[in-house]
Amino acid sequence: MGFELTKKFLELLITAIEQKDTSWVEKNLFVLHHADIAEIIDKLEFEDSAYLYNLLAEELQVAVLVELDEDLRDNIIRTFSSKEIADQLEFMDSDDATDLISEFPKEQIEEVIGHISDVETAEDIVDLLNYEPDTAGGLMQKEFIQAKAEWPVNRCVVELRKQAEEVEKIFTIYVVDENNKLVGYLSLKSLLFANPTTKISNLYQSKNIISVKTSDDNEDVARIMEKYDLVSVPVVDIQNKLVGRITIDDVVDVIMDEADKDFQLASGISENIESSDSVWRISRARIPWLLIGLLGGVLGAYVISMFEGGISKVPQLAFFIPLITAMGGNVGVQSSAIVVQSLARETDQFGSTFKKLRKEALVGLVNGLLLSIIIYGIAFVFHSATLGFVVSVSLLTVVVFAAIFGTLIPLMLYKYKIDPALATGPFITTLNDVLGLFIYLTIGVLAYGM
Repeated sequence: MGFELTKKFLELLITAIEQKDTSWVEKNLFVLHHADIAEIIDKLEFEDSAYLYNLLAEELQVAVLVELDEDLRDNIIRTFSSKEIADQLEFMDSDDATDLISEFPKEQIEEVIGHISDVETAEDIVDLLNYEPDTAGGLMQKEFIQAKAEWPVNRCVVELRKQAEEVEKIFTIYVVDENNKLVGYLSLKSLLFANPTTKISNLYQSKNIISVKTSDDNEDVARIMEKYDLVSVPVVDIQNKLVGRITIDDVVDVIMDEADKDFQLASGISENIESSDSVWRISRARIPWLLIGLLGGVLGAYVISMFEGGISKVPQLAFFIPLITAMGGNVGVQSSAIVVQSLARETDQFGSTFKKLRKEALVGLVNGLLLSIIIYGIAFVFHSATLGFVVSVSLLTVVVFAAIFGTLIPLMLYKYKIDPALATGPFITTLNDVLGLFIYLTIGVLAYGM
């Protein structure tokens, strides 16, 4: 069972920090997993966080630093000299080290790398800095295990032992040819049971090799690893030379980041923001969609003004305006959410646009009929059969149209390489509000002969 952070533990820890009781800290905090230590440090004020971090052993500092909240990590790093940062990087995997300094100014990056004593580590970081952060090259690490196809088993074992000193987690042994091109995988079982003089070329698996290119998008990498249930995937360049690997922990981070981004887009937030960001940055991320909502409200008011005469004659029509707009928005968001989810998972990707539209239209028709029957009874009881007819027919029409638009818009955005998650937010809600008002009031005016 994992560690569970409680309010009582935090209170005791803060007391120990105030009293400089390092023995309590060592006994109760430093024995925990580094991810738990990072979680605890994230909860403290910066002065207390920095104090605890500086008490950690160097290797534990590195493990904790990688797990810390990005803002806190940046603040802690700012307290280090370039030499101290370089010392930390030498204990990290190359991908984590690159992520840590990638946002530094160019001059500081050069200064830090100049302080790294291990030439190979410095070269790996410099290489990874050349890749775009949202590609497989920017996500990969340079630490992996590889075997040459021409090696005999006994040499392979010796070479793998040397390589393993630099690799924290070994998932797969990759096999390359004399030109360092990826040719297959080697299972540990086949290596252990093989004759020492047998060549690796007679043992490795060369069929169905799953790999990604350095230029592949992060989301594509995540989909590949999910599809084939991989815990790591090799990364090759345009010549199919093995240059790195991507592990499942980094892909989970990508999936979470993309989910956060899509959720924020669907909520009407145009930038990736955190609650700790400045008021200006948060406002800047929200204002574009609030302006769209404002425009939609103005258009809705204009539609109502177009039918002012009819509403003044039958004021009961106004009672159901909130119902029509709310139902249209809800149905549109439901339909678009299903389509966006399908596009994100690439399920039903071979289905035609017409097929998707027809299916959602039928779903909208079924739901619309049920809802319109209910609302007809309510409107009939409280007013008249005519009003019941107007509201029920309008609701049915709005629900069907909202389902169609909720399907069509994300498909169109996807076709033009725009994130379809935009369709599940204020954009489609505003559109359906205006359309729903127009349909409802038009049917009302026609029904009452105005």
